[in-house]
Amino acid sequence: MSHPVDRAVLRVANCSGFYGDRLSAAREMVEGGPIDVLTGDWLAELTMLILAGNRLKGRPGYAPTFLRQLEDVLGTCLKRGIKIVSNAGGLDPAGCADAVRELAARLGLSPRVAHVTGDDLTGRDLDLVNADTGERLTATPLTANAYLGGRPIAAALSAGADVVVTGRVTDAALVTGPGIWRYGWGPADLDPLAGSVVAGHIIECGCQATGGNYAFFQDVPDLARCGFPIAELHADGSCVITKHPGTGGLVSVGTVTAQLLYEIAGPRYPGPDVVARFDTVALSSDGPDRVRVTGARGEPPPDTLKVAVNYLAGYRNTMTLVLTGLDIEDKARVAEETIWARIPKDSFDQVDVTLTGHGLLRITVMDADQRKAGRAFSSAVVETGLAGYPGFYGLTPPGPASPYGVYWPVLVPASEVRPEVYVDGERVPLDAPEDVGEPTDAPPPPREPETPERLEGGASVRMPLGRIAGARSGDKGGNANLGVWTTTPERYAWLAAQLTTERLKSLLPELAPYRVDRHALPNLNALNFVIHGLLGRGVAASPRMDPQAKALGEELRACPVEVPARLV
Repeated sequence: MSHPVDRAVLRVANCSGFYGDRLSAAREMVEGGPIDVLTGDWLAELTMLILAGNRLKGRPGYAPTFLRQLEDVLGTCLKRGIKIVSNAGGLDPAGCADAVRELAARLGLSPRVAHVTGDDLTGRDLDLVNADTGERLTATPLTANAYLGGRPIAAALSAGADVVVTGRVTDAALVTGPGIWRYGWGPADLDPLAGSVVAGHIIECGCQATGGNYAFFQDVPDLARCGFPIAELHADGSCVITKHPGTGGLVSVGTVTAQLLYEIAGPRYPGPDVVARFDTVALSSDGPDRVRVTGARGEPPPDTLKVAVNYLAGYRNTMTLVLTGLDIEDKARVAEETIWARIPKDSFDQVDVTLTGHGLLRITVMDADQRKAGRAFSSAVVETGLAGYPGFYGLTPPGPASPYGVYWPVLVPASEVRPEVYVDGERVPLDAPEDVGEPTDAPPPPREPETPERLEGGASVRMPLGRIAGARSGDKGGNANLGVWTTTPERYAWLAAQLTTERLKSLLPELAPYRVDRHALPNLNALNFVIHGLLGRGVAASPRMDPQAKALGEELRACPVEVPARLV
């Protein structure tokens, strides 16, 4: 089946939001309707550590699932002129490119395959000051990869590449790069570049833009067959977010808002190509399963690049005990006393004990000594089985400790990072970076919400916050983000007045010890909170049951609040 080509728009489709996403998605996106570029994101912050572990075991340092998807679609993409752009190269983009060529040869195909390098700074003399906490790292990095932008991808496409594989690039670069290639944006085209970053941010997580993980999931039809997102990108940087017809899921202002708020900090979203102003973005319905995204403004990028550093920090082990019936807190106390009597609590480098509201007692230990954190700990827990609290049983058998790593973000001067592009082994020259100067008319800061006084008076209804507000939360290193939005300016005025950082901490007491920053996004009827340090040293090292803070938004939505009756 052939599909018409519309040169006035660049259709960029996503087929992967993480390493482990739906394998059939590439075929679904290629066969489901017209697209120009097929992209996929494999590199969550945790993935680089996973790939490093694979490489230490003699396995590939790239994502093999990309090759499995490519096998389904490479021939069709070449026939239709669909470009393929992926960061599945991970720690070994050159090796991934070689594997693509080997796959193509087995299929009797001859694509031009490019790979982008220059992100790997491992072994370089880096200033290892944590960009979030200001601490200096003394351990030896296992990996160190700078977040590159879209220009190397654009250079590869301009040189005729059919498939482009990269290492660590920003998630949005997978859309920005093809946008630069198609429309010829220069470094000074800040607004179009910003628009492409917004588009890339929306589709990077796959089905999260089309109804997946959506607060109002009851509104999403056929979620079990949720379609992946497409960004119809225009020359001015505006786009329409949609999906193939006949697929499940939903593209609405709500689903796009939710994804815009995912894993961001303030209204300014910095990247190697541009700083995108999320407080200028406007969303509007463009028909069924179509949302138009306009208004993105751009500012010059910072003179630094973020570098994702990972290092091995030791070994960890978790045992989970179930507490039932009466006197739960007393049972938890007895459980701890009997365990630490067998193996001293202060003998470990770090211990985390969490008693959940559902009666689960999770005890996590971390230590440089693998034996101590392993069976020495888990066996000590099991030994209390007949000499502890009544109703004892556990969810985890005794077992060895597993190694864990720490994600450590640092900043380096952008001038010290030099991307390189190779097409079929030949190096492609890259233009020297240009000075884009200052924006001529930067947008003003977001307007202040209405004051509480204007919202007082009238009857109120006590109800869960989630009945009138959506939320989405996630991780950024050791920090968590929590985006909350509602549907009308009037509801937003109430939300902004009521949901202060102090109120947030009272609704979710576990946040009380942490610094929380609040950012207003009135153009989206939304607030975004950044909870600093909630995830400790990052996903791989966090002892939380929810180490990526995915459920934080839903926990907030379940909290009862007083809502003016006129807003219900």
